[in-house]
This record gives sequence, structure tokens and C-alpha cells, in this order.
Amino acid sequence: MSNSGNFVWYELMTSDAESAERFYSNVVGWSAQDAGHPQMKYTLMKVGEAPVAGMMTTPEGCNTGVESMWSGYIAVDDVDQFAVRVKDAGGKITVEPQDIPEVGRFAIAADPQGAPFTLFKPSMEDRGDNPKPPAPGTVGWHELNTSDWKGAFEFYSGLFGWTKGEAMDMGGMGTYQIVERDGQMFGAMMNNPEPSSRPAWCYYICVDDINAAESRIKDKGGKVVFGPMEVPGEQWVLQALDPQGVSFALLGPRK
Repeated sequence: MSNSGNFVWYELMTSDAESAERFYSNVVGWSAQDAGHPQMKYTLMKVGEAPVAGMMTTPEGCNTGVESMWSGYIAVDDVDQFAVRVKDAGGKITVEPQDIPEVGRFAIAADPQGAPFTLFKPSMEDRGDNPKPPAPGTVGWHELNTSDWKGAFEFYSGLFGWTKGEAMDMGGMGTYQIVERDGQMFGAMMNNPEPSSRPAWCYYICVDDINAAESRIKDKGGKVVFGPMEVPGEQWVLQALDPQGVSFALLGPRK
């Protein structure tokens, strides 16, 4: 199965990457390794020997519209072609296609409602041996909070072939629309209950024990803003802010 249309990488741009590295290593259990880029400091966060995410201090003059955030990379077969398709579908390209030597080609985009994401074609094919959810440290859920989930779904479905799964009635919070690829659930879309909030993707990092992870967040200077709340599959979720104020989420069992 091709990885095209899948989230394949996650990246934190932040005001203090070294502090963020210590925080997430403790909370999630990632190990850290310098990527060895000669022109900038970039840290790989790893599950075992497999890199699953990266961290960097936000470059001066960054024009993505958000200085500190977690972003998701979606694999495509041709970054330049998909950049054109993003624009044609009503989205924006905030960083035009360019190469990262020995890594791949990317472009930073935003959907029509303004939620950022990254188009990415890696230089090397995925061998299929990377850890998969629910392994601790992997990303197990992708949630889009937006101003118009129906419009957002049409955009992403047209680009990546995503399909609708179950639609859950959340009462006053509206519809929680499950999103699938090749029949597999990987995320959901919903209208943000706070209309003034900026549309954004939220990435749920798997942990082995949600209670222990909650304690680690608080002990290391983060703040839990929602949860833990039980969700289907005997799992629990929480949403939090790291010490630099960047939003993230966790997913795992309660032991």
C-alpha cells in the first residue's frame, strides 16, 4: 500500500527546542538524536531506533503564520503537483516547494479554513518496519478542529482520497466526523466549539498510561487543559500545553 495520503511525519517548531526536547522525552518517552544538519539544529525524536518526529527552534522570518506549533506531514507522490492542486482547491501554499538534501521535498500549505499542514515526498521509500499505533510514542489519532468541517472534508477528500466513516452526534458540539483512508480510521473533523479559535490539526501521541503521563506533564511544567476523558476502545485522551504554550494531545489506556 502506498503511503500517499497518509500522515508520515510530525514536527514541532517552538521558541525553545532544547526545553521542548527534555519535556517530551520525559512525558512521551522519546529518545532524542541530533539530525546532523550543517545549517541548523534539528532534533529527531525516536521510538527505539525509529525517528517518528522532529523538533526545531522557529527560524527567524518564518512566514507560516504560526510561530510555535506541531505540524503534520502528508505524503504525496509529487509535491509540486499537489501544491498546484491545493491552490486550485481553495487552499494556500505558504512555503513553496523546496528540497531538504537527503531527506525529501516539501511545501507548507493551509486548507481553505486556514489549518496548516505540510506536503512531503521523502527521498527514501518507507520500508514498512516503523512502529505503528498504539505503540507508545507514535501518533494514534489526527483531529481537525475547524470552522467548516464539511468544506474541509471536501478539500482533503479531493486531494488525498479520504472517505467518511461514522458520524457521531456530539449534541451541542455538533458532528464528530470520523475520517478513513483505505477503510482504516485515522482521525476526525469537527467544528470548533470556540469559533474564534484558529483552525488547526491536533495530533494525539500514544502513551502507555494516561494517568502517569498526566502527572509527568504537570511535573515538567506543562498544563492539562482537557481530560483525561474516556473514548471508545478503553482508551483515554487529554489535551495539554507544553511549557512553551504549544498545544498537543495524548492517547492511551488508564492503568
